[in-house]
Amino acid sequence: MQVEVVPAGEVIPGSYWGAPEAGLLGARIFLQLATPVHSALHEAAHYLCMTPERQRALDRDAGGDFDEENAVCYLQILLAGVLPDVGVDRMLTDMDEWGYTFRLGSARRWFEEDAVDVRQWLIDRALIPATGTIDQEWLKT
Repeated sequence: MQVEVVPAGEVIPGSYWGAPEAGLLGARIFLQLATPVHSALHEAAHYLCMTPERQRALDRDAGGDFDEENAVCYLQILLAGVLPDVGVDRMLTDMDEWGYTFRLGSARRWFEEDAVDVRQWLIDRALIPATGTIDQEWLKT
């Protein structure tokens, strides 16, 4: 996946919600310096969770079903946990502030108490290790 920075004031190609939210076109994620981290990680996680066929045809709308969308949310939280100056706590707060909705009322409660099936979805597709966590070393693989 390639990251392309779009100058402020320009249209972000492939953005579903419009600027400053990240956009996807094929294997490229577009963002601006003002793009929220949660948006960039969410779109990157969409790309990672989809089949190669969908990756090649990707143009703005990642699509996917309910299970995949939940996996995307879970993966973006895990990815935030290994990014310097981001972390899980910030991601969970950002997700709540942006308006992600979860049946337990918050991203944290969903992530910590209600996402066993989602974690397994990611493990079954080898998107995360069987431990259910990722670290800097795993990212290198």
